[in-house]
Amino acid sequence: MGNLCCCVQVDQSTVAIKETFGKFEEVLEPGCHFLPWCLGQQVAGYLSLRLQQLDVRCETKTKDNVFVNVVASIQYRALANNANDAFYKLSNTRSQIQAYVFDVIRASVPKLILDDVFEQKNEIAKAVEEELEKAMSAYGFEIVQTLIVDIEPDEHVKRAMNEINAAARMRLAANEKAEAEKILQIKRAEGEAEAKYLSGLGIARQRQAIVDGLRDSVLGFSVNVPGTTAKDVMDMVLVTQYFDTMKEIGASSKSSAVFIPHGPGAVRDVATQIRDGLLQGSFADQS
Repeated sequence: MGNLCCCVQVDQSTVAIKETFGKFEEVLEPGCHFLPWCLGQQVAGYLSLRLQQLDVRCETKTKDNVFVNVVASIQYRALANNANDAFYKLSNTRSQIQAYVFDVIRASVPKLILDDVFEQKNEIAKAVEEELEKAMSAYGFEIVQTLIVDIEPDEHVKRAMNEINAAARMRLAANEKAEAEKILQIKRAEGEAEAKYLSGLGIARQRQAIVDGLRDSVLGFSVNVPGTTAKDVMDMVLVTQYFDTMKEIGASSKSSAVFIPHGPGAVRDVATQIRDGLLQGSFADQS
């Protein structure tokens, strides 16, 4: 922009205000214009048509008595058709916009609790934009968009909110952990019960197989050796098992010392005890 030989240059996205002897005459569009100063014509000033942004920080109090800083971002621009109003009617556009933003925010936020302020920030921005649009259109400005870009509670309030959130999450984690441990204990108990049940079935079948095998052996021996009774055959089988057990205990290299009665009478007593134990186990399985 310049003034040389009564010529004035107006840059792109800018308009110039032309006056003649101090009175507004017209708005000069971008380009080169002839203004003979000797006829009292001059440029009173220039007005940018570019989109501008103003960030306004407003401190206010919520309904639950929490002080917050609300940061509003106002995007606005001057209208080329009303450039004379934008140039002459306002001396400080940014201060005027800031005053309207303060007024709307301080009228809206005190009606809401802190949580609702975060949830309804779009409604607050819309209220600010509507008020600014209604007020600034008379001065030749257009409000393009209004955003609530930040809501900052007091530092102590933010710390308390974070602690509440952390406590809620820890409580939820504790509940989930307890539920998992409960399920694990139930599954472990079910597994132990199933294992004991199967183990009982195995022991019962083992005893039944032993009894069946002894019965078959006794019957076969009685048939092949005339004059022997079932009791004689059973005593012989049990004594044989007794000696096999003694042999296995003696052959084990890691076995501890075992003191048991040994002799003809002791063998007879052992046979009687084993026979009684097997018969009792057989009766218990059948019942």
